[in-house]
Amino acid sequence: MIKNILLIVVTSAITLATVHPLYAEPVSLKYSIFFPESHIQCQTAMAWAEEINKQSNGSVKITVFPGGSLVSAPKTYDGVVKGEADIGMSCFAYTKDRFPVMAAADLPLGYRNGLTASKVVNDYYAAVKPQELADVKVLYLHAHGPGLLHTQKPVMTIEDFSGMKIRATGLSAKIVEALGGVAVAMSQGETYDALKTGAVDGTFGPMEVLKGWRQGEVIKSTTECTAIGYTTTMFVVMNLDKWNLLPRDTQKLFEDTSRQWIEKHGQVWDEADAAGRKYTLELGNGIIPLSRDQAALWSEKVQTVIGDYFETVQAENLPGKEYVDTLLSLAMLY
Repeated sequence: MIKNILLIVVTSAITLATVHPLYAEPVSLKYSIFFPESHIQCQTAMAWAEEINKQSNGSVKITVFPGGSLVSAPKTYDGVVKGEADIGMSCFAYTKDRFPVMAAADLPLGYRNGLTASKVVNDYYAAVKPQELADVKVLYLHAHGPGLLHTQKPVMTIEDFSGMKIRATGLSAKIVEALGGVAVAMSQGETYDALKTGAVDGTFGPMEVLKGWRQGEVIKSTTECTAIGYTTTMFVVMNLDKWNLLPRDTQKLFEDTSRQWIEKHGQVWDEADAAGRKYTLELGNGIIPLSRDQAALWSEKVQTVIGDYFETVQAENLPGKEYVDTLLSLAMLY
């Protein structure tokens, strides 16, 4: 009699665990984010993780590690591939020459704002399906508004820019060089101290870095060079083995939620740019718009960056011009 009762209990427990994921052991996933916890983009990413946890009814538990505390920003992608992190967010530009197809999205194509850039880079990824990302599951991408020049000394002309040491990564480093500056590669997390100590004279980035990364405290001037507005594409990717182990309904939950978060990140980028502008002005820093002649000159100079990109990827038998044409066509839709 007792044996029969025990058999019924065990059988019921197994049935519940099979039919109701809530009774099963949750899938635990480690999510590495390079933004510090105080940054609005980290908070937006954490809200995505919370939404997945909530909607999964306990079958998924994502634990977030902000500020590169699990895997550093430049090593995030490889860290996800190797399983050091199950999910990771960082920038393609932090791994130079690793992502030639996605690098096209970071060219100075004159992005208007972060929402547009975020939608464009996701559409671009879907259109070209780059093999360079085949070793992960791409959940979604997002990208900041136009990258601008923030410096210790005011820069109004290309002559003012000449010889300046400017923090830049990926293709933004080539923009610096095309304009006559000296590019210094480093992540956003290192930039505050580099500006404070004078290791660099300035940095390229969206307005949001002035508040989100507190860089407004260590610069004096922003040059509003929107004519050469570039973006930096950020990825949210998942370890492929972990992804393949998930049930199809859980995979769908990840995909559906990720689609919603593209627009959320884009909107947050624009809100953060507005906050960064307000913050830097409150600190007494200046914002200098380029004159029409200077804007034309800067635009002309950076065309070499796009030309160099074409040559670089052509050597790898990749159609660089098609990539740029695709991006420009997609940008026109928004």
